[in-house]
Amino acid sequence: MPTYLSPGVYVEEVEAGQRPIEGVGTAVAAFVGFAEKGPLNTPTLITNWTQFTQTFGDFVEGSYLAHAVFGYIQNGGSAAYIIRIGAESAGNGQAPKELPAGAPQTTLGHYKVTAIESANGKSPDVTVEVADSGTENAPEGAIKLTVRANGRPTEEYDPVVPDRRADKTNNVATVVNAKSKLVKVEELAQSAALEPVAKGKKSLVAPPAPAATGEGVGAADYVGDTAARTGFSSLEAIEDVTIVAVPDLMSAYQRGAIDLETVHSVQQAVITHCELMGNRMAIIDPPPGLNAQQIKDWRMNQAGYDSRYAALYWPWAKTFDPATGRNILVPPSGHAAGIWARTDESRGVHKAPANEVVRGAIALETVITKAEHDLLNPIGVNALRAFPGRGIRIWGARTLSSDPAWRYINVRRLFNYMEESILNGTQWVVFEPNDDALWARVRRTISAFLVNEWRKGALFGLTPDEAFYVKCDRETNPAEAIDAGQVTCQIGIAPVKPAEFVVFQLSQFSGGTSLVNE
Repeated sequence: MPTYLSPGVYVEEVEAGQRPIEGVGTAVAAFVGFAEKGPLNTPTLITNWTQFTQTFGDFVEGSYLAHAVFGYIQNGGSAAYIIRIGAESAGNGQAPKELPAGAPQTTLGHYKVTAIESANGKSPDVTVEVADSGTENAPEGAIKLTVRANGRPTEEYDPVVPDRRADKTNNVATVVNAKSKLVKVEELAQSAALEPVAKGKKSLVAPPAPAATGEGVGAADYVGDTAARTGFSSLEAIEDVTIVAVPDLMSAYQRGAIDLETVHSVQQAVITHCELMGNRMAIIDPPPGLNAQQIKDWRMNQAGYDSRYAALYWPWAKTFDPATGRNILVPPSGHAAGIWARTDESRGVHKAPANEVVRGAIALETVITKAEHDLLNPIGVNALRAFPGRGIRIWGARTLSSDPAWRYINVRRLFNYMEESILNGTQWVVFEPNDDALWARVRRTISAFLVNEWRKGALFGLTPDEAFYVKCDRETNPAEAIDAGQVTCQIGIAPVKPAEFVVFQLSQFSGGTSLVNE
């Protein structure tokens, strides 16, 4: 309390007795896969398709990452973290790290010459001309080097020496890199027999597209390492991720780079990651080419996943592929993640993300019957189905858990949302005096948050008392707990569950005038 020593009027700022809990975000996806460019093993946030293409490139044949992200955005998603995995730049034909990937380049002897981006982000059309040096008293073997670009001032370097060992000060790399605004020069080798710089004119051309197919990538590359911040393990440092998908696990499997056992181990690792984090769910892709009986066998006897933090969608969807100009089948995880985000935005995380049109899907790999669906839904296979006049829709909302309490995706995600919101919104409690006044403030804060969620329709019950309870008093906080510095608050909520089976009971009755007792 302040001390008042002289008469006067005093104005003080006081903190509110109750601090509201704000809901956290529920639809931030993370995708792991192969791309034609971009940072390796670095979770990079994008919020639209333009940002993705600028950072990671466009659609690439043999990779599903771009298709998954496009499907996610097309179906209602926005924020997503992209983790590009694959070989280092030396193995995939990329330009040096300080230069834009895919920039035009050429070679001069044992040097690589790469164009620098202009102010508008595009690399100019550059040519390099090499001639004998006409400068008097030029060093032996010196050349005359001219760099030209459309709409840019011509650069002339006369003389320069090709061999760095002969003259470290005036060699090509040292001179050009110090002054040029058009190109950068990189020395490729320092062997005993250096390739001479051929005289003539060369145009810089774009290098071959980087290998985005993940050849030589194994399970360890997908999983990564938490300490090294690689693979999807790097997501442990990012709290706001709520959905994890690895679409390019299937592209590597289709090429024979990995087998089904590796697919299983990576998917199990993704599920384990989500279980340990406790605030996110994994969307699992099934192998391609499976019919209804085969997906049932794979789900029950091969994969056998049992987790409340994972969901499986099947079959694959057919979409247009700009990289090949034809329609191709893609894993459904990206489109499913987008529908999760769309449902969260339009209805709320408590609404089951099902009975929604799959935007961008023009056909399905397999069309199933109701009898086949009757076998798949109870085991947690969320089917994509085509309905006449209603398009292709997700027709399932189950997790891969055998526990009936955690059967539905929206129930698991609702608890994730509430747990994270309460966790973030009650940090002020730490180190407060542990007494009845604190417990009352905690009860009021959490009750106010849950009342708002009940009003949104997230909790079951006609009144708040039916929908939830909050208990934080002397019973939950005995003396020994207080001495240990602990505050225990018990919270119970009744989540709404989807109307998965809608039954209308029709019966026949006799019409006509009813007899009325007098």
